[in-house]
Amino acid sequence: MTLLSRLFDVRPEHRHRVRVQRDLEIPAADGVRLLADRHFPADVERPPLVLLRSPYGRGNALDRMPALLAERGYQVLYQSLRGTAGSAGRFDGFTIDPADADGTLTWLRAQPWFGDRLATWGASYLGYTQWELAARDIPEWKIALIQDAPAEFAHRFMYPGGAFALGNALGWVQIVDRMFTGDYSTIRQLPAMATAARKLMRATLTLPLNEADLALTGHRVPWFHEWIEHGPDDPYWSRMDHRANVARMPPTAHLQGGWDDFFLPGMLADYAALRATGRQVRLLIGPWGHGRGLYTRHGMRDALAALDAALLGRQPPSGVRLYMTGAGRWEDLPEWPPPHEPTPWHLHPGGRLGNEAATDGMPPSRYRYDPGDPTPTIGGTAVGLSAGRNDNRRIEVRADVLTFTSDPLPHDIDVIGPVRARLHARSSIPHADYFTRLCDVSPRGRSTNLCDGIVRLSEPGDVRVADIELWPLAHRFARGHRIRLQVAGGAHPRFGRSTGTGDPLATARDLRPSSHEIFHDPDHPSAIWLPVLSGMS
Repeated sequence: MTLLSRLFDVRPEHRHRVRVQRDLEIPAADGVRLLADRHFPADVERPPLVLLRSPYGRGNALDRMPALLAERGYQVLYQSLRGTAGSAGRFDGFTIDPADADGTLTWLRAQPWFGDRLATWGASYLGYTQWELAARDIPEWKIALIQDAPAEFAHRFMYPGGAFALGNALGWVQIVDRMFTGDYSTIRQLPAMATAARKLMRATLTLPLNEADLALTGHRVPWFHEWIEHGPDDPYWSRMDHRANVARMPPTAHLQGGWDDFFLPGMLADYAALRATGRQVRLLIGPWGHGRGLYTRHGMRDALAALDAALLGRQPPSGVRLYMTGAGRWEDLPEWPPPHEPTPWHLHPGGRLGNEAATDGMPPSRYRYDPGDPTPTIGGTAVGLSAGRNDNRRIEVRADVLTFTSDPLPHDIDVIGPVRARLHARSSIPHADYFTRLCDVSPRGRSTNLCDGIVRLSEPGDVRVADIELWPLAHRFARGHRIRLQVAGGAHPRFGRSTGTGDPLATARDLRPSSHEIFHDPDHPSAIWLPVLSGMS
């Protein structure tokens, strides 16, 4: 019995003896040699096949998943993408060469052990490869199990709100570089992991930004330079946009995300797109950050139930299952989002947040932003172990952070759905970021982050409107707690700081501080809208 089977209590009814074929050579359509391992049950002829395509190596901790599936009666082909873990060719970041999938499918269909039932599985990059796979028609494909991976890359991950996701971009550069230079061995990576956080923070402050990869890894990373040299609307990103493939996805999809995952908004957009094509879609959202949900009992059991249903004809899980933070329980819903009322909470002078409309004659709230000492952030949707919910009080005492806090709540308030904010703001310079973060403040004063968002403005104007899409949430604000909104000029290193100059992202060197006013009067009613469940006041 595999360790994962015991740990997550997903023991199969009948445990099959597992065999492994290592380093199978698969020719890509352009002749490049790709390597893969095949895990399969020794006593089953032509069992259903689960395909995993990854840049993260084989023969390491990730091998536990193929073993778990094989002992359940599935065969697993675990393939390394070109330029990784012994596969020939050059790795190119999030640009996947279509020849890899074309050659792999041709090779698979020629194998005597391949049947007519195919599933794909994987989190993060392993989920993203599934969207690329759908660029072609695959009649054998029955289900895609995708964790923390959207179909579109530029707007939802790299440039949310127009601000570059610097910390996450460089964090991924660091992870990939550590795996490549450590030959995918966890033991060889341990020395680098000890100093990783400190090196990453230094790299995020490097100017110009096109030298940050050198500061972080000691060498140039070509695809990082492409990311910072091309804005979110540049045609360059079309190579990483697989939304048009939705009509060729398999008939069933299992999507799994986390409230603290940076890919969640994109995955929810994919959920809606898949449902619009008539596909059966299961959505699971849990209280975790990027890549952590699968290795939980809820995540593993739900995904295996969906896989068994699609390939073995069992009863599938349906609808939406999500974890409601604050209440500490799972909720089952027919769809996302559930019926709700977008309820405004208005910003008021003196740092107050309330349901009543703004009053006249009150001066704006003010702060100064200095990119030389960028406003930091903790927790949230960050790459690595720092993601998640944290006490934000040490951030909120800074002079460059405004907070607006409600009175203690007289009753519980349940919010499930999308969150948005609108700020009426005046800045001393045209180039500025506006960051908002929603927090739950306990009776003892702990301010816990729930979700946040950012927008980058560059058009000149007097009082400008900053519309900000925050991450979605499902949360109960308990009676006696308070609702808090942070407003700041940035959130470093999660989002790259605005230099204030408008110079190109890759080459900007100068830093320009700025002064800001946030208005909250009847003509400029700044507010945040919370998705209060229908029927609640």
